[in-house]
Amino acid sequence: MKKLSIFFVTFIISFTSSFSLQAYSSDPKEFVRELVNDAIEKLSDKGISKEEKAIFIENIAIENVDIKALGLYTLGELRKSSDKQDLIKYQETFEKYFLKSLTSRLTDYSSSQFEVLNSDQKSSNYTIVSTVIKPEDGSPDIKIDWRIYTKNPDKPLIRDLIVEGLSLARTQKEEFASILSSNNNDIKILLIKLEEFIQTN
Repeated sequence: MKKLSIFFVTFIISFTSSFSLQAYSSDPKEFVRELVNDAIEKLSDKGISKEEKAIFIENIAIENVDIKALGLYTLGELRKSSDKQDLIKYQETFEKYFLKSLTSRLTDYSSSQFEVLNSDQKSSNYTIVSTVIKPEDGSPDIKIDWRIYTKNPDKPLIRDLIVEGLSLARTQKEEFASILSSNNNDIKILLIKLEEFIQTN
């Protein structure tokens, strides 16, 4: 399960001061710009404890990432045939796994420069926002395309990140598919693997 710890960790997210949620712009391009700039400010603040940052991350992810849709997508075709109770359990476990992945990595985030390059509205439901992150430690720039779900035009949600051409949602789906195919498509085995990650990170 080592790979499971890396697929969504580049979701750069944040939380505003005083533990109150920020109302970000409904324009996808500005939504990403505002959200990430807040993240960089908060997560690079040495005056905020790791525990506080974890709370920041969890709350803003719940508010701005379409975790339910990501969970169903990464489960693949099994989402159509799984028992209802197993599916409910999977969705609950996936959310915990997703949030644990974020908090275990982003609480040690170091400052970077961030730039929004452009946006491309693919349909009424989706816009791709292209960005670049420039780490201050001299590491190579990281190009990230944000897949923003805009079915509700007043509430954009993050559905996927394409990091240097690699879809993180698709990569996670493939990892889950590998686990399932090695275990007779038993969703309960996948749940055990996710719980192991949650408990050990």
